[in-house]
Amino acid sequence: MIASAERLEDSVQVPLELGQKRFDQIAATLFSEHSRSRIQQWIKDGALRVDGQVRKPKDKLIGGETLQLDALLEADERWDAEPVDLNVIYADDDLIVIDKPAGLVVHPGAGTPSGTVLNGLLYHYPELAQIPRAGIVHRLDKDTTGLMVVARSLTAHTALVKQLQKRTMGREYEAIASGVMTGGGTVDEPIGRHPTQRVKMAVTPMGKEAVTHYRVLERFRNHTLVRCKLESGRTHQIRVHLAHIGYPLVGDPLYAGRHRLPKGVHPQVADALRTFSRQALHAVRLELLHPKTGELMAWESELPDDLIDLLALLEAEVEGDLP
Repeated sequence: MIASAERLEDSVQVPLELGQKRFDQIAATLFSEHSRSRIQQWIKDGALRVDGQVRKPKDKLIGGETLQLDALLEADERWDAEPVDLNVIYADDDLIVIDKPAGLVVHPGAGTPSGTVLNGLLYHYPELAQIPRAGIVHRLDKDTTGLMVVARSLTAHTALVKQLQKRTMGREYEAIASGVMTGGGTVDEPIGRHPTQRVKMAVTPMGKEAVTHYRVLERFRNHTLVRCKLESGRTHQIRVHLAHIGYPLVGDPLYAGRHRLPKGVHPQVADALRTFSRQALHAVRLELLHPKTGELMAWESELPDDLIDLLALLEAEVEGDLP
C-alpha cells in the first residue's frame, strides 16, 4: 500500500542579512532540507508565499518578510510496490543501506518496468513514495553487486545528494581487470553518451567530469584485482575508465570487446572466464556522514561467491596448483 499524501506547513521570517537576494535563493537557504527544484516548484505553484502573497522566484526581498509554506507532498504513483527481496544490512529513521545482488535492477525502466530495488523499497517502506525516486540517491548497474544507500526522509535525501555532489561520500569498489597492471593511478577523463552506440558510455570531450582512483590489490598471471574509489558518479564510470586505459573488466559485455582468452591460460581458468556472465565489479565499501547526527558511518560488503571462486582459480593458476 502506497503512503498517503503528507501536508507540509511551516513559516519562517527572512533575516535582514539575507535581504536584497532572490526569493528562491532565500527560500533555498531557509528551507535547506528540501531540494532547490522542489522549492522552485512550490514557489511557482503558490505553495510557498511571501507575507501571504504569490511572488516570482526571481523577485528580490528586503528582509523581514515571512515565508509561508503550505504544500501537499504527493506520493509518487508511477511505480508499484512489489514484494522484492532486499538484503538490508542497516536501517534507521533516516537511511537504509542495501547489499545488492547481481541481476537486480535498481530503478524501473523501459526494459525492466517492475521487479526492481525501487519496487521492493515501496513495498517494505511505503513512506518512501513521498521521496523522489523512493529515496534512491545513487545506482548500481544491474550486474554490479554491493552497497548502496537509500534516503528515508526528505531531509536525508537532500543531505545525501549534497554529499554526492560535494564528493564527500566515500564509495569504493573491487574489480577484476583483464591484463596485468604495473601499479595504481587515477583516470581523470570526461564521460558521456557514446556517439553511435546509445546503450554505451564513452570517454568524450563533450562528457561530464569523471575521476576514478585505482590501486592494485593483487596481480595474477593475466589479470589484476584492483580497488577503485570514485570522486564522481557517472554511468558505467569504472567500466568505461578501466577499459579506456586498456584494462577492461572481466565479463563486461559492453566494454571488454570481443572475448579473447589470454595466451597459455589454463583450461580451467579459460572455462571460468568464458562462463563468467557479468562484469566483475563489487561495491565493497560505503562511507558517509549521517544526515541527522553528522556521525561518520561506514559499511563493508564481502565479495560475492562468483568473484571469490574466480579469484581462487586465478590464484591457483599463479601457484601452479591447478591439475
